[in-house]
This record gives sequence, C-alpha cells and structure tokens, in this order.
Amino acid sequence: MKPIVLVPARMASTRLPRKPLADIAGEPMIVHVWRRACEADVGPVIVAADAPEIVAAVEAAGGRAVLTNPDHPSGSDRIMEAIGLIDPDGSYDVVVNVQGDLPTIEPRSVRASLEPLADPAVDIATLAAVIARDEERHDSNVVKVVGSHLGASRLRALYFTRASAPWGEGPLLHHIGLYAYRRAALARFVALPPSPLEIRERLEQLRALEAGMRIDVQIVDAVPLGVDTQHDLDRARALLAPSI
Repeated sequence: MKPIVLVPARMASTRLPRKPLADIAGEPMIVHVWRRACEADVGPVIVAADAPEIVAAVEAAGGRAVLTNPDHPSGSDRIMEAIGLIDPDGSYDVVVNVQGDLPTIEPRSVRASLEPLADPAVDIATLAAVIARDEERHDSNVVKVVGSHLGASRLRALYFTRASAPWGEGPLLHHIGLYAYRRAALARFVALPPSPLEIRERLEQLRALEAGMRIDVQIVDAVPLGVDTQHDLDRARALLAPSI
C-alpha cells in the first residue's frame, strides 16, 4: 500500500463557526490535527480546505494544504477533489480521511486504520472502541457499529446505528469516524447517491454498506474528542493545555 492522509476542513460549521481556526493551546485546531496525523508517519499529510484562511494557517505551521470547492456536501467529496488535485496520476492507492475536528486523535489510531486493508477483500477500513460509560450506550450522538468478529481486535461491519445495538448482554462499540479507503473504493463511494438508511440514520457510511462494499473495523483503545460545540472546544483546550 502507498497511503496518503487527507484532512478535510471547512469553515461553515453551524454550531461552531470558523471551527478549524479555533485556538487550542496557542495554535489553530486544524494544526493540531495535521501534526498528529504527521506523527502517525504513514504517508504525506495534506489538509483539504474550503477557505484560504485554513490554507494559510496550515502553511504557517509548516504543513501543506490544498484549496477545494466550498460547496462539497461532505468531507468524503472534499478529499476526492483533493486527491485528484494532488495526485492526478494515481500513485497513492489508499486515502486516509482524518477528520479536521479531532485534535486529540492518537497517531497510533491513524496507523491502526490501515491494518484491515491488508485483506484485499476490504474496501474501506475504520475504527471503533469499546464503550466504557453506560450513558453512551443510549446516546444517539454516539454511533455504534455492529459486526462479525474476525479476531480479538477486528470485525467486519454489518451495520452502523445511533440506537443502542446490538441488543442483549455484552459490549457495545463506539464508532470513530476515521476512514482508510482504497482509492477506487473512495471514487465509487462518492459517485453513489445517498442511500435510504444513510438518510434515515444520518450516517454516510451506510451508503457503502447498502451498495455491497465491505467495511472492516479495527478496535482501538481510545475515542478521540470530536469538537462540534463550544463545550467540546473547552474540553479540548483543557486536555491540550500545556502542563505547568
């Protein structure tokens, strides 16, 4: 495999405007994400931005960013445009999508996302962690993955849901929205129309499952903090504050 890591970032967050540039410990959030993705050391890391200000912030930190269409409906569409701009000849065959609002993502989790792609039958790889807090089992904002176990730390995804599933005794798995796509799978995925279950659950990955694409899940130890609200941003600032 020859992976490239793309970090989609957009300004137009309704709940937290100008989110990628939000200051955390003296640096924009997008710079924290870019740096952690670089520390994973799996391939070049490039931010796919929707605004020149994001490009400027990443370049000021020593990184690389590419400007994409601000009207993309999803991060997947944004990274599809970005890979075409960056690598039109197709030398990179795996695209890792690290969301631009995960400032605490662990580099080893980024590396772990590539492991399922060692199986040529897998189209897309993603991550999950065991839910430890009981309230998260019933929280619709915590997406659960249901799958068939292929080993102690990997499963084949059967479904993703905001409901508490599967029913009965046993652990539930918190899906982490980081994806490693085979490049051909990414192209196929973004060309598909939204699927009925995707629309109902508001979960984009269900489009791939409904189209018969295979998603395998690597289980990791930690769920990164996703920053969607001011409360989340305050938590990120506390977690990443310099130690005195």
